[in-house]
Amino acid sequence: MSTCIQQRETRRSPSTGWEIERLIGNTPLIRLRRVTRSLPQGVQVFIKAEWFNPGGSVKDRPAWNMIRVAEQEGLLTPDKILIDATSGNTGIAYAMIGAARGYRVQLCLPANANAERKRMLRAFGAELILTDPREQTDGAIRKVQQMVEAEPERYFYPDQYNNPANWQAHYQTTGVEIWEQTQGEVTHFVAGLGTSGTMMGTGRRLKEYYPGIRLVAVQPDSPFHGLEGLKHLETALVPGIYDPAVPDEIMEVSTEQAHAMARQLAREEGLFVGISAGAAVCCALRVAERISCGTVVALAPDGGSRYITDPLWEEEE
Repeated sequence: MSTCIQQRETRRSPSTGWEIERLIGNTPLIRLRRVTRSLPQGVQVFIKAEWFNPGGSVKDRPAWNMIRVAEQEGLLTPDKILIDATSGNTGIAYAMIGAARGYRVQLCLPANANAERKRMLRAFGAELILTDPREQTDGAIRKVQQMVEAEPERYFYPDQYNNPANWQAHYQTTGVEIWEQTQGEVTHFVAGLGTSGTMMGTGRRLKEYYPGIRLVAVQPDSPFHGLEGLKHLETALVPGIYDPAVPDEIMEVSTEQAHAMARQLAREEGLFVGISAGAAVCCALRVAERISCGTVVALAPDGGSRYITDPLWEEEE
């Protein structure tokens, strides 16, 4: 076999992580200029543009880390089905990486998850198990637990809500990137709470760099909300990886406020972001309004293309 053919075969091997996995992370930091024009001159607001990941969201980071760690520990093998609960983005990351590495993927998600996400999941070959939309992601979690309990030998269950490899992905990458991209000037970090992995990992790393940083977690203002991927912790199943001591503050935001901000970012900044990104920027601007000097970074989990059929884009037409 020629050297060139041998090199191609090596790159195709699922064990190398040569292709899609290497594109995960190192996403850009984008400064907001027009929606911040009323702020003091010494205040800057940036968004961490996670839709630049190959799977289109921040969830590529923990999904890859959970799979990588499971492979190293012998928990995920070709004969196992990867199964988990998701609101969409982590599932897309699982399905993308699973397709690249030859794993069968089954995902439980609420039946009212938007059409774009379901189509992407199916495009990557994932098998979908739709659960009661009234129970939101918690119902999907309970369904996965029932299936794994019934046939434990059949599945590898990453359990993103309780797996430390989730938050460790952000500790190892997201926090480091933000520190380096701001040249150590970040004073506030704002991120939504879903699995809570982003805040737990990024927050812990940034606190090590700068103990005085302010960590602001974002959650919906009520149990019944339209902020897909975010949890109202007082009324939801609290993720096992969540540590209430990490955030310095929890801010609440309404679905309507997040929608309005997503539209504003598209029309004034040229940034087509998702709903949870709108929620994070809402809170980042509130933080920025109460300081006279500082650098605020809000994490934007995904782009607006995930929500193109959502009514949020039609409300002002």
